[in-house]
Amino acid sequence: MTLEEEKHIIQLIKEDPKEFGIVFDSYYNQIFSYIFKRIIDYDISRDIAAETFLKAFLNIKSFVWMDISISSWIYRIATNEINQHFRRNKKLNISLDALLDKNDFDILNSHEFIEERQTLERELELHEEFLKVQRCLTKLDIKYQEVLSLKYFEKKSIIEVAEILNKKEGTVKSLLSRGTEKLRIMMNDAT
Repeated sequence: MTLEEEKHIIQLIKEDPKEFGIVFDSYYNQIFSYIFKRIIDYDISRDIAAETFLKAFLNIKSFVWMDISISSWIYRIATNEINQHFRRNKKLNISLDALLDKNDFDILNSHEFIEERQTLERELELHEEFLKVQRCLTKLDIKYQEVLSLKYFEKKSIIEVAEILNKKEGTVKSLLSRGTEKLRIMMNDAT
């Protein structure tokens, strides 16, 4: 989605909140995937995704265009929700179904959630190395988890990571370098 399309969609949503479904349909899968790769629990990831999109929905009317894409804005919300989860270390109680029921917008392909869960769980079983990396990653400070996950799991550029985390590019590069080194040492020690 181009920046002009995003500006237009935001205006549509401000006029009619039901149009938020466009944003949800455009970004849910990638945001859920990002959360799932950090949390490695389908149900908790789904709850965090629901909370992310609920917060985006509730705050989009006050969204002021400042050269940050909707995607980066939603990733920022998701990152904050993940960090809150780690701080609280307990399951969130909001469900995606409640979000959908309350706000009257439809999701394309909503029947695929069960299949999505089964597919993700099968893929995880097949990817033991990923699980090893993820286990080590969760032992790092959150500041390293954020940059490493966005850069390597989500394939975001340094500029995008900086935008999402609201950090300077130099800071992101430094965190990536130190985080990568710490992760490498942990991985070597785990073998």
